[in-house]
Amino acid sequence: MTVRVSQLGAWLLLFLLGCMGIILSDAAKAAESESFSNPAVMARLISAEDGIAPDAASVSLGLALEYGEGWKGYWRTPGEVGLAPEIDWSGSTNLKYAELLWPAPKRFEAFGIENFGYSGRVVLPIRARLEDAGYPLELRARVSLLTCSTVCVPHDFELSLVLPKGVGIDTNSARQIAAYADRVPAAPENSDITISVTALDARDSALIVVATSDTPFGEVDVFPEFGPLVTFGKPDIRLDRDRTELWAQIPINAWTEEHAEPSVTITDTARAITAPITLTSDPPAPPFASAHPRTSVLKVVAVAAIAFLGGLILNVMPCVLPVLSIKLTSVLKATGQTRQMTRNGFLCSALGVLTFVWALAAALVFLQWIGVSVGWGIQFQNPVFVTLMFMVIAVFAANLFGAFEITLPAALQDRLGASSARAGYISDFGTGLLAAILATPCSAPFLGTAITFALAGTPLDVIVIFTALGLGLALPYLVIAARPELVTRLPRPGRWMLFIRILLGGLLLATAAWLLFVLVGVAGARVAAFISALTAVFIIAASIPRANRWARRAVLSACVLLAIFGAGLISTPDRTIAAVDAMSHWQDFDPLRIARYVSEGETVFVDVTADWCLTCKANKSLVLDKDPVRARLRGGSVIAMQADWTKPDDAIARFLERHDRYGIPFNTVFGPGAPSGIALPEILTPQAVLGALDAASMRSLVSE
Repeated sequence: MTVRVSQLGAWLLLFLLGCMGIILSDAAKAAESESFSNPAVMARLISAEDGIAPDAASVSLGLALEYGEGWKGYWRTPGEVGLAPEIDWSGSTNLKYAELLWPAPKRFEAFGIENFGYSGRVVLPIRARLEDAGYPLELRARVSLLTCSTVCVPHDFELSLVLPKGVGIDTNSARQIAAYADRVPAAPENSDITISVTALDARDSALIVVATSDTPFGEVDVFPEFGPLVTFGKPDIRLDRDRTELWAQIPINAWTEEHAEPSVTITDTARAITAPITLTSDPPAPPFASAHPRTSVLKVVAVAAIAFLGGLILNVMPCVLPVLSIKLTSVLKATGQTRQMTRNGFLCSALGVLTFVWALAAALVFLQWIGVSVGWGIQFQNPVFVTLMFMVIAVFAANLFGAFEITLPAALQDRLGASSARAGYISDFGTGLLAAILATPCSAPFLGTAITFALAGTPLDVIVIFTALGLGLALPYLVIAARPELVTRLPRPGRWMLFIRILLGGLLLATAAWLLFVLVGVAGARVAAFISALTAVFIIAASIPRANRWARRAVLSACVLLAIFGAGLISTPDRTIAAVDAMSHWQDFDPLRIARYVSEGETVFVDVTADWCLTCKANKSLVLDKDPVRARLRGGSVIAMQADWTKPDDAIARFLERHDRYGIPFNTVFGPGAPSGIALPEILTPQAVLGALDAASMRSLVSE
C-alpha cells in the first residue's frame, strides 16, 4: 500500500511539473510572435514585457531580423539604391502609435554603389504607445523589406503578437532590445561628439562635415541624410594627430534643391550621433595632412616603372596617327645637320614632351586640390582646346602641302642670335609639345594602373608618375639624341622628300579631320562649321604673297573679326548630349539602373567612351562591333550600356572614380556572379570580353 501511495504521489508530482512547464512555456512564447523565415531573412516581433501591467501606457518592442549568409538589409536611408523596412500597424488593437528606431548602420557596396544597412543579426527597437493604459495590446504588423545578395528580393509578410494583462519581463528579449537601442545614434545634447561645422561647396559636388570629440575617434564613418532624391558616395575622412577632430568630404552623386531636412549621422565604434546640419557656401579646407597613406618608396618606383612602360607603349597606340607625322618631320629636318645640332634638336623635342606632361600634372594637382574631378585626356572635353588643336594641325598640314612657309619674324630671329639654330630648337620643342598633347586621347596597357595610382595618391606621387610616363613617351627622341648617327642612315635628300612631305601632310590632314569630328561632339555642328570656315580663311590669308600687303591685311582682319564673333559661340557650346540611337542595342548610361538589372538576374556590359578617345574607337571597331562579341551583346542575354564622356558628365566621372579609374576607355561587366563588376583591360580582346560576360552571368545558388 505504501508503495502504491508513493507511486501515485510520483505521478501526481510529474503531472504538476508538466503543467508548470506548459505554463512557463506559454509565458515565454507570449513575449514574441510567430516567425517569418526563408534563406534570405528570418523575422519576428519580440517584447520586453510578458504582459500589460496596470496603468502601463507603453511597451518596448523590437523587430528581430536575422539575415542569411551573404544577405543584407537596409537602414532608414538606404544609400543610392534600396528600400528601408516599413511596418503597417493597421488592424492592431489598443495601439496609439509605434515608432521604429534605427541602430547605427554599416556601409556596404553592391553593384559599385554605396549602400547603408545591416547584415547578420539586428533588432530594430520599437516604442509603442497604448490608447488605453493597462489594457491588453493586440499587434498586427504587415512588414515590407528588401534583402540583397547577388540578387535583391522583396518580402511582404504579417506578424502578430498579443500581450494580455499581466506583469513580468522577458529578460532575453529585453536584453536584445536594450542592446540595440544603445546603438541608436544619440542627439548632440546626449553625446560627447559635437558637430562644429557643415558646408556644401558652391558647385554642389561635395558635402563637407567637420566634427570634434572629447575622446579620440576610432573606426569612424559618416552618413548624410537629405531624403531619397539626394545620394552620396564614399566619404574621404581625415583625422588630426590626436584623432579628436574630424574632416570629411562626401561626394554628391544626385542632388535636388527639394531635399528633406538635412542631417548627418557619425558612427564611431560603439557610439553614434545624428544631428541636423546647416548648409553654407564656403566649405572649410581640409585642416589636416592628406588622408592618403604614405606609400613605400619601392611601390612608387614600381608604379613609376609601369608608367614608363605605358608611356613607351603609347608611341605605338592608335593615337600614333596624329603623332607619326610630327615625329617623321623631326627626323627629316635632322638630315644634313651636324651631330650636335641633331642631338640638341631631339633633346628639345624630348623636353617639349616632358614640359607638357609636367604642366598637365601640375594642372591635375591643382584641380584635385579645389575638388574638381580629373582624368587622363579630359582636356579634349574643352571646345576651346579642341578648336586650337584643330586650327594648329590644319595650318601645319597646309604648310606641308606648300601653301605657305612658317617662319619666325625677322626681329625675333635677330633677338635669338641671328641664327636659324635657335629658331629650329624652338620648333623642335614645339614638335615634342604637340606630340605629347595629341597622344593624351589614347590609353595604353599599364597606363590606367599608373594614372589611377598617381591621381589617388599625393601630389608628389602625381609628379613622379607623370615624369616617368613622359620619359617613356619621349624615349624615341632620347634614343636618337643619344645616337645621332641613326639619322644618317636615311637616304640622301631628293625628290622622295617631296613625296614624304605630301604623305605627312595627308596624315596631319586626317588628324585635323578627326579633331573636327571631336569638335562636333563637344561643341556642335554649327560651331565646327564656323571654325572650319575661319581656319580656311586664315590659310588663304597666309597663302597670299607678301607683296600684296593690303589683301593680306584685309583677309587677316576678317579672320580677327570672325574669331571675335565666334569666341562666344565656342565658349558656350550646345550642352545637349545626344541619346543613344533607338535602333541600337546600346542603352543610355544610368548607374542606378545597373543595380536594378543585376538584382533581376541580368548581365550588364558598360562601355565608357568618347569621340576624342582613339583607343575607344579602336576597341569598338575591332572588338565590340564584330562577332562573336557583337552577337553576344545583341543576343538578348546581355544589356549593353554606353556612357558617352565626349562632354563633361558628373555621373560618368563619379562612376569612374568609384571604380578607381581616371581615364578611358573603361569597360566593365556586372552580373549575378559579379555584382561589383569585372573591369576589363584598356585594349579589349574578344576572349577577355566573352570571359567576363560568362563569369558575371554565373548565379549564386540559394536553396529555397
